[in-house]
Amino acid sequence: MIQDRYHYLAAKHVVALAHEFKLAPTEVFEVATFYHHFDVIRENEIPPPSLIVRVCDSMSCRMAGAENLIQELDQKFDESIRVQRVPCVGRCQHAPVAVVGQNPVDLANPVKVQQKSELNDTIPSLPDYVDYNAYRTAGGYQVFQSCIKGERQPKEVIEVLKNSNLRGLGGAGFPAGMKWDIVRKFEGPRLLAVNIDEGEPGTFKDRYFLESDPHRFLEGCLIACWAVGIEEIYLYLRDEYAACRTLLLKELEALKNDPPEKLPKIHGHATTETALCCRGRAFWSPNPGAQS
Repeated sequence: MIQDRYHYLAAKHVVALAHEFKLAPTEVFEVATFYHHFDVIRENEIPPPSLIVRVCDSMSCRMAGAENLIQELDQKFDESIRVQRVPCVGRCQHAPVAVVGQNPVDLANPVKVQQKSELNDTIPSLPDYVDYNAYRTAGGYQVFQSCIKGERQPKEVIEVLKNSNLRGLGGAGFPAGMKWDIVRKFEGPRLLAVNIDEGEPGTFKDRYFLESDPHRFLEGCLIACWAVGIEEIYLYLRDEYAACRTLLLKELEALKNDPPEKLPKIHGHATTETALCCRGRAFWSPNPGAQS
């Protein structure tokens, strides 16, 4: 929230935040300096420009000419706009990619980027996607409803998931069905933390399906909560996915206003009750000892 308001984190902000959360300033500093979307400014340093053009220089974009793009933008822009190299932004199929503020520029070239910068066009447009009404009309949330009504049993659903051989793709390849089964046997409370973070070149599946069919994902979260016995959901979304965040907040609000059945709490960082925790923002749990 501080970064969004002031466009940087002053040393006094880091100290004040540490005081509010009863942490050592070094702990706040470690988080603030880990993510490239935070700008930590020491005493007497000049704050960065409010407009930042981020250019992905990961493998896919580098192969598509990101280096030349960065050099040309450095020559075009004066000190009022900062050009920043960043890791993969999850749009590898449109390489090279630049991001003006929060607005991605696919198949970027200097002319496109300069036009958006001059217009201060920093807010991404929402893609066409299956919204709540369309999803419900097509039969969406019926599986979740059948679970709540007792037409399915948790063990049955977990067994289906085990037989699907679905595995996590974060490195360990841990079977999802086994994870659901193990966590279900823990004493509560239990939490569901959904990691919507992609940083490896060529990996943008999460962004793609969230920007096309978000309620299929949300129904899966609700079924997981029912099957495992979970009362709270945290959605962990990378800060680069600004359109996904806007879209999900909108659709979560639609889901909350017309729930197919009783919903667990879905929350995180933002000002609304149903919100998203963005990468680079504080990921806080009301019960740090809960199983997740």
